[in-house]
Amino acid sequence: MTITPKITITDGNLMVQGKTLLKGVPDNIELTPGSGVGLVDGAFIGASASHTNSLHVFPVGVLEGLRFLCLFRFKLWWMTQRMGTCGNDIPLETQFMLVETKDDSEGDHDDAPTIYTVFLPLIEGSFRAVLQGNEKNELEICLESGDKSVKTEQGHHLAYMHAGPNPFEVINEAVKAVEKHLQSFHHRERKKLPSILDWFGWCTWDAFYTDVTAEGVDEGLKSLSQGGFTPRFLIIDDGWQQIGSEPKDPDAVVQEGAQFANRLIGIKENKKFQKNGTEGEEEQGLKQVVGQVKQQFGVKYVYVWHAMAGYWGGVQPAGPGMEHYETALAYPVQSPGVLGNQPDIVMDSLAVHGLGLVHPKKVFNFYNEYHAYLASCGVDGVKVDVQNIIETLGAGHGGRVSLTHSYLHALEESIARNFPDKGCIACMSHNTDSLYNAKQTAIIRASDDYYPHDPASHTIHISSVAYNTLFLGEFMQPDWDMFHSLHPTAEYHGAARSIGGAAIYVSDKPGNHNFELLKKLVLPDGSVLRAQLPGRPTIDCLFTDPARDGASLLKIWNVNKCAGVVGVFNCQGAGWCRVTKKTRVHDTSPSTLSTSVQATDVVSIGQLASPDWSGDTVVYSFRSGKIVLLPKGASLPVTLEVLQYELFHISPVKDIALNISFAPIGLLDMFNSGGAVEKYEVHLVSNKPEGEEVSSFPGQN
Repeated sequence: MTITPKITITDGNLMVQGKTLLKGVPDNIELTPGSGVGLVDGAFIGASASHTNSLHVFPVGVLEGLRFLCLFRFKLWWMTQRMGTCGNDIPLETQFMLVETKDDSEGDHDDAPTIYTVFLPLIEGSFRAVLQGNEKNELEICLESGDKSVKTEQGHHLAYMHAGPNPFEVINEAVKAVEKHLQSFHHRERKKLPSILDWFGWCTWDAFYTDVTAEGVDEGLKSLSQGGFTPRFLIIDDGWQQIGSEPKDPDAVVQEGAQFANRLIGIKENKKFQKNGTEGEEEQGLKQVVGQVKQQFGVKYVYVWHAMAGYWGGVQPAGPGMEHYETALAYPVQSPGVLGNQPDIVMDSLAVHGLGLVHPKKVFNFYNEYHAYLASCGVDGVKVDVQNIIETLGAGHGGRVSLTHSYLHALEESIARNFPDKGCIACMSHNTDSLYNAKQTAIIRASDDYYPHDPASHTIHISSVAYNTLFLGEFMQPDWDMFHSLHPTAEYHGAARSIGGAAIYVSDKPGNHNFELLKKLVLPDGSVLRAQLPGRPTIDCLFTDPARDGASLLKIWNVNKCAGVVGVFNCQGAGWCRVTKKTRVHDTSPSTLSTSVQATDVVSIGQLASPDWSGDTVVYSFRSGKIVLLPKGASLPVTLEVLQYELFHISPVKDIALNISFAPIGLLDMFNSGGAVEKYEVHLVSNKPEGEEVSSFPGQN
């Protein structure tokens, strides 16, 4: 039997299931069918050059007249979304692209079968590939090592393509095919999720920034506990470590307190966390602080922050007690794609002062000694920030991929050795160097920070997380970041997080809480109703831009154990601008917009229903409080102003007997109402003549 690949190059055109995706494919572009998973549906793109170099740009073909979604790094640390219809719309540093084609050979174009094709640029050996477009509307693959001495003239597996009729299955199957090919990372479904995900938490960052103290930690936990919401996990963010710092300049522009050139000078806590605020006390303060919060407040898990390189500016070379790490100053070199997008204040500082880089052969010793000390203090995990800095330091170390591999594998080995729950939150880590090397890390921050004081950031935050999750959610559980419960946008942020499948944690200042809001998120025992999957945009939102187009609402779908949920958000008005190279408000008065919601917005709704399901659902609208019986194929309208939301809980109807049906909803006062239903059973306790009462009892949660 002959198996015909669905992705081919024919007469200079890249074809997907008989439809042209790219025209004018150059002769130096090759296509290799996938093996195993994706044998028919997937293929690898390779390319060759006439010379050897550490950086190549390969045109792949002309892309015109097709809708697509790109996820690209708008700055070194983070991705966001961009939609387009031609090659010139593809941003620099695109790490994921989903393209829509329709087979309109028969019938109306709108009703034609849709095929979704995902492009995943890969790592190959010491090189990392990324997508970009040019003014000729060509899709290009940019291949670089990050070390001028590491060169090549070709690559056979620079990007992977996968196609099919269900976009979520296509993405899932594509990442799994790449997992099998690279054998350097594990899919999210194979990873152990840390226990913090199911509990309410508090992070010290926005409450104190780097001025956090042991007393501040106690004050923050006490303030929440007095309102009946004791956090069950705590993140002590930046500000607890021993760092060498320059005298503060009152005229300096500092981003929320971070001194980016400062370096780590010891692996223990600073005097703010030592008993009585005195250096060198026999009883270590961090151990005392951690023990106290667990005993006094019932905190189950304590995480602390550190940067991938130790601190923002790395580790102090030849620092007392740290000489054996063989730290040396290194000066970051950013890739052309990153430089072509948004400049970064961190890089400006480190380019002048340098970063103290622990030698890659010593980095496991560094992490292990660091984490062993933290574990001895009762710490359960770490939030590891500033991860992408490593890609800029590959010169002299075999390149960016090689150095990232060394650091990330050392980090994961140390975490597995020292923290039984393998507790780690990866942060500022949106590069494929890391994603394709992460075998264990199971939580990743999914967007740029939550900025409580930046009015333009709130709609951007929700939309960026949702779209980034399409890609990131295949590797780890996306983290939506902390937020403030007492804030004009608190309901908006809380509703989104409730259906995102992520941890729920706030960063409230002591005394600044909205306990009524927290009641919608947190159960009396401190647990949360977490949805089952990473929350992603619905199919009809994949190629529209709910942040910039002035016309579209964002819909995010997820599932609970017995029902689905769709959140609708008005995110219009602001986004990253490719002209100004920064985030900006482009519409000061976004319009009130409308859309509709239907049961099939939850792609896997049929898997939650009984085999004989008719297609009817009961829909509970959280904000309006309305409950509607929605027939199969019907939809509900929704209209929202900017920064407004609605949550629709969609429960398949189970027919019990003649004229008797049942559908569980859950806890009506919780954002994620359906998350409260673990399972249900319906028992018909009597059969009486028609017209007489029949009793039925829902099963227990």
